[in-house]
Amino acid sequence: MKSKKITLQELVDTYFKSTKYLDLSGKSQKDYYRELTKVCDTKVRNSDLTLGDLKADKITMYILMFYYDVWLLSGTRTANYRVSCLSVVYRQGILKGLVTTNPIIGLPKKKEKPRKIKWKKDQVKAFLDVAYGEFKWRSIGLIVHMSYEWGQRVGDMRNLKWSDLNLTVGRLDLTQSKRGADVHLPITKNLTKMLTQQKEDFGFQDHVAPRVKPRTGSYTPYGMLEIKDLVNDVKKVAGLPKEITAMDLRRTAITEMAESGVDMAGIMQVSGHVNPQSVKPYLVNTFSGASKALDTRFGETND
Repeated sequence: MKSKKITLQELVDTYFKSTKYLDLSGKSQKDYYRELTKVCDTKVRNSDLTLGDLKADKITMYILMFYYDVWLLSGTRTANYRVSCLSVVYRQGILKGLVTTNPIIGLPKKKEKPRKIKWKKDQVKAFLDVAYGEFKWRSIGLIVHMSYEWGQRVGDMRNLKWSDLNLTVGRLDLTQSKRGADVHLPITKNLTKMLTQQKEDFGFQDHVAPRVKPRTGSYTPYGMLEIKDLVNDVKKVAGLPKEITAMDLRRTAITEMAESGVDMAGIMQVSGHVNPQSVKPYLVNTFSGASKALDTRFGETND
């Protein structure tokens, strides 16, 4: 394909066949495919065409500024993610000689407001009391419990397999799905108790926290939207606020480690982050954390 004739859709399709795309995790592939498809399907103003129909080399930063504002209607995070995905496509296209420039360079983006919500310890306890009290919510309770205890992503916990666990020695060996980081974590006594019970009931199949009822003859992992709905059901019964979500559990765990005096290297051993800058967005400034810092400061000064 010549650079002046290739359309954006053709450029994206070429990227989907590239090693760079195929080397992504399954989740990242789905995310990229979904958002790049939406980019290509975006209607061109005053035309029956879509962005995917336009010549890739004719799409400029100024053209994308207009459609970036359109994508912002779906949220700042979504708009920025689409721009990032599109930039990857153009960079790959330049390397392959399919396009000559990357129109994303210089595109002004809206700064995403970081989410700061975290669970309180009594809220986690209230949630688990309700979830573990009903068999239909057993696996949902376990997903939340594991995400909170280990500071891991909900997606990794819903797909966790028994082969990742060694209950005899109390150890989890997990390869995270997002960036392929390996983490090796201990299992607390309370979590071991629940996992042991779970294995008695569901150890005949691969997944640690599958749907409690089979679908098409097998026990499969919950989908992320299912987890969101079921977590909301449990929260309602437990009388918990609507704003806390299962996705906030990782942030909660990381913040609690920081409050407890765990250094950045220790936090990264648990979270799987490869640099401190990646950890910082998860941290929440709290009164208890500030109090401990000042107590330590003045305690050291008075010595």
